[in-house]
Amino acid sequence: MEALKTDKKAFIEGFILLYDLHTALFSNVIENISEEDAHNRLNTKANHVAWLTGSLVQERFDLANALDIEEQQKANALFEGHKGVQDQLTYPSLASFKENWIDISPKLRTALLAVSQEKLDSSVPMPGGEMTFFDWVFFIIHRESYCIGQIGLWRRLLGYDAMRYPMEPEKK
Repeated sequence: MEALKTDKKAFIEGFILLYDLHTALFSNVIENISEEDAHNRLNTKANHVAWLTGSLVQERFDLANALDIEEQQKANALFEGHKGVQDQLTYPSLASFKENWIDISPKLRTALLAVSQEKLDSSVPMPGGEMTFFDWVFFIIHRESYCIGQIGLWRRLLGYDAMRYPMEPEKK
């Protein structure tokens, strides 16, 4: 598939709308999930909540690194190189992942709004080929929706209330 030349301002601003929504939904989707349940795979091979959460954080840090923000999440070694879920491993707390998410999100948002057209058109090596940086940003934003949805499903499977949306008050 041939990459389209894009107008940076129009598309990045559209991405930012989803980025901001995901930034808020992240905290809501992991809200009140116990550490035990965060690792519960319900006797399946599915990625558990702790891995999904850490993976989401890792992708934001990876994108930030590509935009010259040289920081890593605390659990970088568990996720670098797109490592899958590791059986028998206890992942860091959801609170730790949330702390890293809150730290990197505003920095990455600022960098995304400042990204140049030249950077957007540049190539990024990916497993199985290359894509443009613009396409990679799009993929990451899409993947955030997908992973937040998976965690939302885990909430229901584990017996939790559905995820609150940003405009809903926190349940006591």
